[in-house]
Amino acid sequence: MLNQASTTRPVSRLGLALLAGSALLALPLAASARDSGDGAQAEWAQDYASPATMQVRRSSTPILSPQTVEATEQVIEKYRGIVSRGGWQPVSGAAGLRVGSRGPAVGAVRQRLIVTGDLDAQAGGGGIYDSYVAAGVKRFQARHGLSQTGQMSPATQAAMNVGADIRLRQLETNLIRLRSYSGDLGRRFVITNIPAALVQTVENGQVVTLHAAGVGKIDRQSPIMNTKAVEINFNPTWTVPASIVKKDLIPKMQKDPNYLTDNKIHIYAGNGSEVSVRSVNWNSDEGTRYTYRQESGADFNSMGVVRINIPNPYGVFMHDTNSRGVFGDDFRFISSGCVRLQNVREYITWLLKDTPGWDRAHVEQAVESGQRIDARLTQPVPVYWTYITAWSTPDGTVQFRDDIYKRDGVNVPSTIEAPTPVASAAATAPQRFEQFEGGDEEN
Repeated sequence: MLNQASTTRPVSRLGLALLAGSALLALPLAASARDSGDGAQAEWAQDYASPATMQVRRSSTPILSPQTVEATEQVIEKYRGIVSRGGWQPVSGAAGLRVGSRGPAVGAVRQRLIVTGDLDAQAGGGGIYDSYVAAGVKRFQARHGLSQTGQMSPATQAAMNVGADIRLRQLETNLIRLRSYSGDLGRRFVITNIPAALVQTVENGQVVTLHAAGVGKIDRQSPIMNTKAVEINFNPTWTVPASIVKKDLIPKMQKDPNYLTDNKIHIYAGNGSEVSVRSVNWNSDEGTRYTYRQESGADFNSMGVVRINIPNPYGVFMHDTNSRGVFGDDFRFISSGCVRLQNVREYITWLLKDTPGWDRAHVEQAVESGQRIDARLTQPVPVYWTYITAWSTPDGTVQFRDDIYKRDGVNVPSTIEAPTPVASAAATAPQRFEQFEGGDEEN
């Protein structure tokens, strides 16, 4: 078991300007930021089916930065003005609206988008859901972490119906959180924003790469903490934590005697000898007396091909996954507290940038070798796991995310829900132990 000594401590301008940077944190996205040559980072050319194709760009400003604090302060003043004018009217009967739809609900959506600057008041008109409304809906969805379909969905309507006064209080609460990170965070650091299920790598004040993430379930929350990335484990095995053995593994074995074998998980007694699966009485507490270790392997190991060690007292870490379909879901609160990363190879290449002998080619070689290889970072990289549900980027783009762990204290209704077994990309994958990752041991 690796040393886990902890360094942890708890812790648009509204209008069409929202187009610029509206892709920030709206997922699924390309995982990495590409330098467009002018300091900004182009995302992709997004066709809104409008007269001209527009280039959507995302902000390169880290969520933890003085610029974000200042922008959020300015937006709070604007939202106070919106609230003083009566906020916005609720939208009903709009779920399912799309280009070509007609009716009074279209007018309600149009007015809702105009209030927060997602749609120019002069763009289009009438009671038809035209390309301008679709573009405004996409921008609204981007700002709320929803899939950018341009069509009204129940989640989009629910987000529109969160009151302006609630959104204002949410911004005020999160401004306090943002200000708490006003010190020197380091030249290079990592931000995990839990409610957004997203990871940013930051260097010299700019976002370098952006990664969709899977974070802790509501009943197995990812902790808010400050720590450091100290080591990369390539092709790791995984020792199952005792809590997961009791809560998940044993119940699985009671239902399916082949579960451990199918997932290449071995049982070991205290003296190190391997124990036969068939010799254990799974209907008693006997199973809790053993150690369980999963073989390394990209296709079945819960860690995927990489684990990133971040010493902390919670026994959590960052890692790859053997089931990547979840990164396409709006709802990514699916882990036992650890953080799973999309495009993990780019992430660890960035982490190892200042460690001699670890360029991208060597990272790829280590992964493809299938062998257990450890790479110790020459300079540990600060890692901040945060809980930010509302903020603004310097261009005035206002971002909101569900208060998934109910920590804002303003009773923000949930706008996204866990996908059903049919809809979930993760659920349609073979039943593996990946969904129960987490814990404080790895060998």
